[in-house]
Amino acid sequence: MSDQNPYEKLGVSEEASFDEIQDARNRLFEQHSSDAKHLEVIEAAYDAILMDRLRMRQEGKIKVPERIRFPELRVQSPPKESPTPREQSPAWLQRMLDQPTPADIFLPGAWFLGLSSISVFYPEGGDQVLQLALVVGVGTTIYFLNRKESKFGRAVLFTLVSLIIGLIAGGLVAGWLSPQISFLNLSSNQSSTVLTFILLWLVSSFLR
Repeated sequence: MSDQNPYEKLGVSEEASFDEIQDARNRLFEQHSSDAKHLEVIEAAYDAILMDRLRMRQEGKIKVPERIRFPELRVQSPPKESPTPREQSPAWLQRMLDQPTPADIFLPGAWFLGLSSISVFYPEGGDQVLQLALVVGVGTTIYFLNRKESKFGRAVLFTLVSLIIGLIAGGLVAGWLSPQISFLNLSSNQSSTVLTFILLWLVSSFLR
């Protein structure tokens, strides 16, 4: 077989069309699928024919269909898009973060804005009003978190952790902000409650 030219190795004539050459190659591939050495000879003959057709095309002797892919050509893979910050973030963080719709942001926001208003503008009830507002805020956060994936235990856990962090951080921040917002006549508990509501709103909107 080594003395044969590429056309003879594939069993086609030199006038064969590209489709006939390709069919012959595929047929021989199926016949000798278990013989790796024979497959290499077939592939080499096929490549040689394509190169010969390319040379003849460049010399203007034949017109080769555009769909022919010559062996030295490789399909260029499209450039990879740079990953977004969400794709670059750790897997556990991706599972926690949500991509909220405007409704997922503004609906909880309306609830916490109302609770914050009650905490600020109705101080007559003292700490009882703040405690009641916090209870409602906790229930609101659990509701909106549970509505996303129906995981009640997860929603309760996130809400309680956020509440604790919010009260601690809110107390610290409120103490620092008190001189700057003294004109609002807000107590430390009121400021801390409002800051906690802001954190609960962020959790209910942007976590799942």
